[in-house]
Amino acid sequence: MSVQNRILRKLMEEWLLVGIGLALLISSLYLERVPSYTADDFEVLYILFVFLVIVRGLEESGFLNQIVNIFESFGNIGPSLVLLTAILSVFVTNDVALLVVVPITLSINVKDRAFIIIMETLAANGASAISPFGNPQNIFIYYRYGVGLNDFMATILPFVLLSMTFVMLLTFLRVKGPGAVGKRERLRLNRTSSFYIVSFVIFVLSILRVLPLWLGAIPLFYAIVSDRNSLRIDYLLLATFFVFFGFTDNISGVMGLNISGSSDVFISSALSSQIMSNVPSTLLLADFTANWKALLWGVSVGGFGSIIGSMANLISYRFYKAKFGDVRGFLIKFHIYSYAAFFLGIVLFYVMLNFWIIG
Repeated sequence: MSVQNRILRKLMEEWLLVGIGLALLISSLYLERVPSYTADDFEVLYILFVFLVIVRGLEESGFLNQIVNIFESFGNIGPSLVLLTAILSVFVTNDVALLVVVPITLSINVKDRAFIIIMETLAANGASAISPFGNPQNIFIYYRYGVGLNDFMATILPFVLLSMTFVMLLTFLRVKGPGAVGKRERLRLNRTSSFYIVSFVIFVLSILRVLPLWLGAIPLFYAIVSDRNSLRIDYLLLATFFVFFGFTDNISGVMGLNISGSSDVFISSALSSQIMSNVPSTLLLADFTANWKALLWGVSVGGFGSIIGSMANLISYRFYKAKFGDVRGFLIKFHIYSYAAFFLGIVLFYVMLNFWIIG
């Protein structure tokens, strides 16, 4: 493959970053201004950077694969893998959970593989919503609006319970039999994995404002000096955040838009997630509303539905396509189940809104 073709393919893969970058450039030229970045913008980027390095360190040290191997030894492996994906997504983000579990699912002898991967994807999107660090948009909302942990979790808990009940019920009804059962593994920690586990706990406490954020510099320094593989993270995700901060700064100054009603914020964020993914939808709408609860619900529900509703969806899609090539059947099944979860989330939101539980 020629250099030009490789560049073109990469640009097509990163269409979101390219599109936002062009929007930033065009808006800056048209408005004749340079976008301004706040201290909060750089704080969010710093938090995301540290978190990605720590999680990468846990991957490189073999810790996450050990967790997967332990779950592989359970009977009826399908539901076990879906549950594992949900648990991992709460602590290491939905993207990383799928990056770890989906390749394992593709490599083992398990029935209904496509269905299980779809359920893993829905579980990652549903369960990760409960945690301030379960996905990039949650990190942003938690810090941008100065939300308390209890308030954050209580707000989105009904969505998580409904989505996980939906996913696990479907999984247990569809996937039956003992599945793959292997030798029961014991968890073995080496020095590197122990360091990153401790760093993870410390940085979570920093995100929750119990400890100072500067402690995140410790795992960064360790990675630079002793474990440079952990620096191989998704820098394009950080770049996407950076250019979107600039773009929203440009348009917020001229649009003067204010979305305050819970229903308006929710439906705007849920629907916009279907065409631009829930991370950029969060970054865009946050400049136009103070209603973080409806925004959190909207982008969480918006992660379901379209294959581009969440970056996590695309991860599963890419893995499946690389393994089997023909993804038509996979995409049809994915959208049936994903849009079912999407509409369930919408119904639940309006039920809660009518009872003044969300406001």
